[in-house]
Amino acid sequence: MKKIWILAKRELSVFFDSLMAYIMMGLFLGISGFFTWISGTDIFYFKQATLQSFFSIAYWSLFFFIPALTMRTLAEEKKTGTIELLLTQPVTDWQVVLGKFLGTLLLIIITLTLTIPYYITVSQIGNIDHGATLMGYFGLILMSAAYIGIGLFASSISSNQIVAFLTSLMIGIFFHIIFNVLSQVFTGIIGETLNYLSISSHFESISRGVIDSKDLIYFLSVTFLGLISAEAVLAKRNI
Repeated sequence: MKKIWILAKRELSVFFDSLMAYIMMGLFLGISGFFTWISGTDIFYFKQATLQSFFSIAYWSLFFFIPALTMRTLAEEKKTGTIELLLTQPVTDWQVVLGKFLGTLLLIIITLTLTIPYYITVSQIGNIDHGATLMGYFGLILMSAAYIGIGLFASSISSNQIVAFLTSLMIGIFFHIIFNVLSQVFTGIIGETLNYLSISSHFESISRGVIDSKDLIYFLSVTFLGLISAEAVLAKRNI
């Protein structure tokens, strides 16, 4: 675990050293702040103390930001050859993948923590549902973990950052949009299966304050599948 934590801190420092962290956080806070407080669908539109407008925009913002964050994690290191140097150290492929995953997830958590003032402000102007709000943040973290796993896999199969970004985005579109749309077209077990594969159905369930084991299993499964796939790609260098 110590090695994973060291790799995670290394990854986090790379984000801040390259200004990527500041750019992402600035854009995220700017976009989410606008739609939460200023746009026509802000909290005043709902006329109740809720962060639903924030969760709605964060749901879409993170969908685009995470592929941009993960596209360089492995692709850039493969392109520059530093991945080989890293993997010659006394660390396993799995530890490298987990370290990069944890570093990226920590950046997302730090960014979401900066929006806590939204929560505090809304709670001061009305009777906010604290349970649903906390679960909304928890849902964003779980969704982010799933997309980071997908992004790491996309970054592992290419040395080109743009290709990695587009691959991650295309895979994510299925979970974010297509499965949900198709679930409304088909009925029966096919429709139920497609609905289960849709991230939106699970995120909406959690953001309402309902913790269901099937939602946790879903997010953890997607995350693990992405990470284990990235590890498998890295392991191929030894074949």
